Amino acid sequence: MTQPPSPDMENQPGTDFTRLSRADTSELLHYKTQLEAVERISQALFQSFDLDELVETTLRIALEEVGAEAGSILLADPEKEELIFQYSIGDKPVPRGTAIPWGKGISGAVFQSGEARITNQVDHDASHLHQIDQATGFVTHDMIAVPLRRWRGEPIGVLDVVNKRAGPFTNHDLGLLTIISAFAALAIQQAKQFEDAKKAEVVTLLGDIGHDLKNLLTPVQTGVELLRDVVKDLFGAMNSAELTHNKTNRKICDESVEIAQNGIRRLHDRVKEMADCVKGLSSAPDFVLCSIGQVILEVFQTLRGLAREKQITLRTEGVESLPEFHADERRLYNAFYNLINNAIPETPRGGSITVRGHLDQSTGHIALAVADTGRGMSPEIRDRLFSAKAVSTKKSGTGLGTKIVKDVVDAHNGKIWVESEPGVGTTFHLWFPLDPTTTHAKIR
Repeated sequence: MTQPPSPDMENQPGTDFTRLSRADTSELLHYKTQLEAVERISQALFQSFDLDELVETTLRIALEEVGAEAGSILLADPEKEELIFQYSIGDKPVPRGTAIPWGKGISGAVFQSGEARITNQVDHDASHLHQIDQATGFVTHDMIAVPLRRWRGEPIGVLDVVNKRAGPFTNHDLGLLTIISAFAALAIQQAKQFEDAKKAEVVTLLGDIGHDLKNLLTPVQTGVELLRDVVKDLFGAMNSAELTHNKTNRKICDESVEIAQNGIRRLHDRVKEMADCVKGLSSAPDFVLCSIGQVILEVFQTLRGLAREKQITLRTEGVESLPEFHADERRLYNAFYNLINNAIPETPRGGSITVRGHLDQSTGHIALAVADTGRGMSPEIRDRLFSAKAVSTKKSGTGLGTKIVKDVVDAHNGKIWVESEPGVGTTFHLWFPLDPTTTHAKIR
């Protein structure tokens, strides 16, 4: 049995049992706080398989636990060797999708080393990326950066919290964030695995749909070919006078057959494009000289019936006079099909969708715009539209259309951005180099 200290021992110099007791109490309080954080984070994170929800929940808990003003979660993109801002909280958050080299800045150093860091005077740290503060207007005073690390593996991202509300960041704060980041990394990996499983199911489903579609379209294709032969024989049997009289009818028949054949081919291409988009894979672009005016014309031919039903006018301005440029015609068709098809339900009756184009003489790029007179977008939807992970706000939407468009632009070393105002309309701007295979073609 432990004997209580004698009065003589209590009075000996160098022994302060009151201070030791307070230290023990403080340590116990720290452990209690950490246990409460563990309980909270575990309950919150493992109730969902949605990656965005997990990232937001992790960041909010982290900021509340350490009393910080703002923070971000950055996830690694191994292909581009970048850290992508997946979610940011604060008065002036970093836009989602913003990327930094994964070896730059305090976050990059933490990601590379796998070691957390407290920086209580950011303005004295030469490695801090001031460009982020300059872009957002936010001022970072102090921060903790903690790696999001797989269990006994490489980091998958970084958790940043900045500007503690009361006093400097402490090792106690670092301990709490280390616990939160460990649980978060595990939950994020679990969510990604769940997403991969869903993607595999969708790819299989799309493969089945593609097979069934081919079977269903085979008799349609056969019927179109028979119709073409009948039209050819019918007009071939006419004399010169009859041919002259039926010149317009023959043109309509020929165009109808061509539209039907192109529609069947495009439908097959679209299913394949969707499957590639879900898998995150894509075949190499097939760059040939391409007329963007002809591509837009084919898109209009496909969607003209749908637009007519809603009394929406489809028109072009300056597109026909654009020079041919090196592009993947199939991919361009899919991109503009998605943009225009998505604009039709957002445009009220009597409205219009216009595709404008011109050659930018100063840069030598093809500049295009798809403008509608629709309902427009809120700033929140507009700003995340072409972020790292597009999210559909439409009922039963998948977000695949937006991703397909972005993938097409990236494949051409191009650039896309959107201007939109609620109640006014939306304009998508696209720039393409005349030759995307040249080393200087990338638009910054």
